[in-house]
This record gives sequence, C-alpha cells and structure tokens, in this order.
Amino acid sequence: MPADHASSLLPAPSPALLAELETVYRDLHAHPELSMQEQRTSAIAAAWLRKYGFDVNEGIGVTGVVGVLRNGDGPTVLLRADMDGLPIKESTGLPYASDRTGTDRFGQATYIAHACGHDMHVVWLMGATRILAENLGAWRGTVMAVFQPGEETAQGAKAMIEDGMVKRFPKPDVCLAQHVMPFSAGQVGWHIGTMLSAGDSWEVTLFGRGAHGSMPQKSVDPVVMAASAVMRLQTVVSREVAMTDSAVVTVGTMQAGTNENIIPDHALLRLNVRTFKDEVRTRVLGAIKRILEAEAMASGAPKPPAFSVLSEYPLTRNDAVATQRVVKALERRLGSARVNEVGPATASEDFGLFGTAWNVPSVFWVIGGIDPDIYRQAEAAGKVDELPANHAPNFAPVIDLTLCTGVEAMLIAANAWLQPVPAGAA
Repeated sequence: MPADHASSLLPAPSPALLAELETVYRDLHAHPELSMQEQRTSAIAAAWLRKYGFDVNEGIGVTGVVGVLRNGDGPTVLLRADMDGLPIKESTGLPYASDRTGTDRFGQATYIAHACGHDMHVVWLMGATRILAENLGAWRGTVMAVFQPGEETAQGAKAMIEDGMVKRFPKPDVCLAQHVMPFSAGQVGWHIGTMLSAGDSWEVTLFGRGAHGSMPQKSVDPVVMAASAVMRLQTVVSREVAMTDSAVVTVGTMQAGTNENIIPDHALLRLNVRTFKDEVRTRVLGAIKRILEAEAMASGAPKPPAFSVLSEYPLTRNDAVATQRVVKALERRLGSARVNEVGPATASEDFGLFGTAWNVPSVFWVIGGIDPDIYRQAEAAGKVDELPANHAPNFAPVIDLTLCTGVEAMLIAANAWLQPVPAGAA
C-alpha cells in the first residue's frame, strides 16, 4: 500500500480523548505564558510525551520540548506546535478566560492571554502523538514532536536551532505545522508556495530636546516629530508600493513623555511590516528609515533616530510536492468539501526556519476556529471581517469541532509520510 494511504490505518480521536484534551485546553487557556517563559506549558507537554513513550528532551532553546518516538525503519516526520501567549487582556467572557499577568520582554507589566490559539495548537499535537503512540502496529518510522516557544516574538525556532537542534535530533523528511484561523470550524485551508508573509518589527527612538511645556521654543519636540512621522509612514504603502504588490505598515506603539507640562527629550515607536516579496520588503524598510530620518532632520533633532530590530520572520513557503501529498491525504479522510485552497495570509511565522535548517520541505496549513453557524450568519450579512480574529482580545476558537479537526488533520498529514503496516502484517 502506498505511503500516502497510511492515514486510513489510524483511528480518529475518541470521545474520551477529546474530553481529556478539552480539559487540558481549558487549563492552558486559563494559564497562558509569554514568549520564552513557557515553563508550565512545556512541563505539561513533556509529561504527556513521556507518558506515551517518547524520548523527551526539555529546555531546547530555553523552554522548547522535543519528543522523539522511534518505531522501526521509515521516514522521520517533524510535527510542530507553538506554545506562547500574547501580552493582551482577554475579553472573551469565557468561564476559562485568562486573568494572568506578567512582565513582557520590554520589562512592562501586562495581562496575558492566548489570543492567537497556541493553546489549541498544543492540544492538537498532544492528541496526535497519543494516537500515534497507541497504534505502533499501524506505521513505521520516527515521529519528532516539537513544542516550540517564542513564536510571537520570532525567538523560539531560532533559539531551538541555535541550541543544536539540527545536530541533536534526527533529520526529518518533512516538517509539518498548522494554525487556527478565523474561518468556519471543521474546515482546512491550504496553499502552495508563499503561505504567510515575511514580518519585520523595529523599535525606533526619536531624539529631541526637553523643555517646560510653557517654553516650546527651547525644545525640539519629539512628540510632534513622532506624530508627523506616523502620519507620513501611512504613505509608504499607498505611494511607494505598486498596486500589483502588497504590504502592511503598522505602528503599534508610540510612547513619549510622563507629564502634560513637560516636553520630553525622546519618543519611541515600535512598528511592524508585512510583505510577500523580498524586493518589496527592501523597498518598504528603506522608505521607513528614510522617512524617520528625514522627519528628525526637518525637526532639528540633535541626532538621528536609533533603530533596533525586534523580530524578523521569513516568508512561510509550502513545498509544492509535499503540500499536494498532504492535501490528497486530507481530502481522502475529511472529504474535499472540508479541504479548500486559500490565498496567502499577511500573518507571519518562524516555523519555516526548521525546514530551512535541515534543508527539507515544509507544509503549513490552517484550521477554522469559528462556530460554523456564527460564521454562516456573518457571511450572509457581509460581516465576516467583524468576527474576532487572532490577536484580538475577544478571540477564542470554538472547542469541539476545532479540536477534533486539528487532531485529525495533524495525524493525517503525518501519516502521509510514515510507512504504513498493512493489516495483519507482523
């Protein structure tokens, strides 16, 4: 039997397993941890893998977990789930909503929430690994389960690779990952080629000269400088990117001053850029730097702005042959009506670094997380864009259908590679 038919040999998650995973999910959702601080979450993942016979390695890239399950000769498949939450206050009103607080990477106190669905990703992988471990007679090969920290800050995959991941663990034949997104639960979306945009985040300090609020002539006001720069940055996409290309420029943070009658001596901006082409990325980043430096010069700033890189995400590219293999397996098991091609998304991921590090193909797909009835109603009313989406304080996937679909999809994709053992074989 060809390897891409292996998914039919493994059972769907049972009601008992789904109930157990839902309990874990609710717990993780109520106890989110910020990037590179995922101590509790990684301990839960590691304990689960040990329980089901994986060789477990903890502390990879600070809080990463890698579990390896060897089951005879055959392909090696890497399955990845990210674990971190976001510095945001949850407003879902769910009985298991987070009220956790912590300190972010900038040293600021913050609420914490799983507003991107990484808690769901963790239980998806937990479910898939258990089913694989309990059905060793159905497949041959090696499964490498990767629970990755720090995806939200683009630190995690890089940290794990720099911690010797490529040398310490088997080379996979393929790297696989999935993400919950705001479309109808039970549906799976895929795309060949560029699936997710590149992402660049910068922190920029604009320098002025402080003074009393009543004596503006003695100052170089960085607040005015920053405000002018933010408005001018909105022209980068509208006037410097061709209509046949696309880009997003977002200023997410603007900080300056401590009191209403004190003109501060500096202002801080944190901004984010998303692009789909290397040449557009270069052009947009260059335009941002040019505008900020020009605003500083026009304001008579005492020195040029200071730029620092907060994060860099590569393009997430899906290998054509590997993606087609996953899609065929998904369609066979779930039905073609539930498996649909989607366009590239402007979100960004560091998952692709694993495939690049080993020089092997990667496949990344998406799973719907919105209650189907709610989604249909929004679609009929032309209000899909008003539904809660990733990184919104009121985003949380509907559990039942999202959980079951994600476990099945990861299991099916893994077994598109693992060597099947025909029924009755020794």
